[in-house]
Order: sequence, then C-alpha cells, then structure tokens
Amino acid sequence: MRLVILGSGGYHPQNERHTLCLVLPEAGLILDAGTAFFRLADYLDQRRWDIFLTHAHLDHIIGLTYYWSLLQRLTLGEIVVHGRAATLEAVRSHLFAEPLFPKMPPYRFAPLEGAPRLLLERADWPPVEVRYFPLDHPGGSIGYRLNWADRSLAYVTDTTARAAESYLPHIRGVDLLLHECYFPTGWEDLAARTGHVSLAQAERVASAAGVKRLVLLHHNPAGDVRDVEASIASDGTMSVTCAYDGLALDF
Repeated sequence: MRLVILGSGGYHPQNERHTLCLVLPEAGLILDAGTAFFRLADYLDQRRWDIFLTHAHLDHIIGLTYYWSLLQRLTLGEIVVHGRAATLEAVRSHLFAEPLFPKMPPYRFAPLEGAPRLLLERADWPPVEVRYFPLDHPGGSIGYRLNWADRSLAYVTDTTARAAESYLPHIRGVDLLLHECYFPTGWEDLAARTGHVSLAQAERVASAAGVKRLVLLHHNPAGDVRDVEASIASDGTMSVTCAYDGLALDF
C-alpha cells in the first residue's frame, strides 16, 4: 500500500513545506487537512473518501476550506470528516463561521464517540480498522492506528513526550510510524513547553514501540530539517526518514 505525504510541516507553510496532509490513495483515506490539501486534486474521485483529523489547530484543518477549488477540477463524491466532537464543532462553528468563510462544503461530519475504534467497510476500498487515542497537546489532540489484514501504520502528531507511556501500547509493532518531530535533539525543554517532541524523543518512542519504520514529520518551519537529519541516531534495527512534501512510501 502507498502513502503520500502531501505536506510535511507544522504551524505554517514555507518555501519547501506545506502543513500536514497525508493521503492513502489505495485506501481512500486522508490524514489531516493542512495547507497541502490542494494537492489532493491528483487523487480524489467520485468514491467516498474519509478524512481523519487529529485536532482543530489551523495548520491541520485550514485545507478543508479548499474544497471549492478542488470541485472546479473534479467531480467529487461523499467526503466524511472524522474527529473528536469538539474538533468537528470547532470546524463547523469557527472555521466556517460566516465572517471567516461563508460557504460550507458538503462534508459529512462523523464524531468519534464511544469505543475507541471503528471499522470502515466501503465499496471499492479495502476494509480498515481505525483506532484512536489521546495525546498531550494544548487544546487536545488524538493519534491514530490503522490496521488492515496484512499491514498497519500509526500517525502521531502534536504531542509531548509526557504522553508516550500512555500511547505506546497503541502503536506497538506497527509497520510504519509517522511521528512528529518539531525540534532537533537538545530542544527538549522547549518541546515540552510548546506541546511537541524532539528527534531524540521520537526515536525513543519508536524504539520502545518496536516499529519497523519511523518517518518524522510536522517539522518546525523556522528550523532546518538538515539539523534533524544530521542527528538521527538509529541503531539499525529500524529505518528512520525525515519526511518531505511529495514523499511516497510503500509499506
């Protein structure tokens, strides 16, 4: 299965990176809706697509307003937006408040409630179990684990290392871990104060979880990702990669 990282950065776009939006074209799934959302024009079609939001900070939801531009180029089917009830209410009430953006797209909002899992069984797409779990970030955030019959991935962004002990069981043993890495190693104090993690912290989480492959994303737009890449300290038991816009991963 292929995953394409349409946007790999955090906070705001810059010359090299848009903010987070990831697509699994063979599964009909989208993770977050940052400023790279416009790049979905190369993937969307008339089938149902499902978007999973981690939280309602603007760098993860602003792309939802780009729907009308996509519609000029494509014939779109149903798009279902999943997230915590508070996240979806913030999108409806604030992002699409009339003074800010007066024309609500025809999304169907599906709050994640009750048991922390759902099974998506849709025509034309392989069935997938979606599990979600809380993270530690101002305003709240959630991570996701996606399980197919023969592979799995986890998506963890906007969290501190304080939460690692609680979410480790949810990501253990995945084939692919997409984990935020906002700061290089050595910036742990600032990471804790701002609700993020450093490279060393992300590597420790991935090692403790026994994942096969770690991809680092949600990079600081004011920093230099080369500083992160130069400090990668993998012991060879797993692959570690810094994401960039357009990176395609087969897992």
